[in-house]
Amino acid sequence: MAGQRIGYVRVSTLDQNEQRQLEGEVLDRVFTDKASGRDANRPELAELLRFARDGDTVVVHSMDRLARNLDDLRSLVRTLTGRGVRVEFVKEHLVFTGEDSPMANLLLSVMGAFAEFERSLIGERQREGIALAKQRGAYKGRKRTLTPEQVAELAARATAGTPKSELARQYGLSRETVYQYLRRHAETSAEPPNATESVASVAD
Repeated sequence: MAGQRIGYVRVSTLDQNEQRQLEGEVLDRVFTDKASGRDANRPELAELLRFARDGDTVVVHSMDRLARNLDDLRSLVRTLTGRGVRVEFVKEHLVFTGEDSPMANLLLSVMGAFAEFERSLIGERQREGIALAKQRGAYKGRKRTLTPEQVAELAARATAGTPKSELARQYGLSRETVYQYLRRHAETSAEPPNATESVASVAD
């Protein structure tokens, strides 16, 4: 009996679209972790390792989605292939079965090293960009956003007389952002006059 095709997806933030990674692949089951590449706590990967059986195929978009570093990549591929599980990397067009030639094992090391190197370069460029922006005074960090419930609470506290500067500090916002939230809340809360009131005002 043919084994199952099992997908593994890792996205680093909640707003990434995990569907794109294995789009077009026919899979029996997909395990998805939402964690950074450095995060060792990946419960869905652990579950996949328990679930995969001899004859199954694990499909991953790219090496850097599966592993945190080169040693992690080698260990995971060897663990899976040691159980008779095939491992496919879509982006790299590589398949590992456990019966691979020395050339295939060399490719695993070389491609994994490139993926790790590329990830470290991206991180370095991000850190340098943030440092330069801080020097220019242009880096403000990620803007804080409030839920509708928090906005309502903010407006109620402002109405009760809490100073805007104190609200800004407590909610992690600038004073200008506090005023923007209050203006938007006032606009959305304002109700238009009903028809009876409109007619009465015209009659007056």
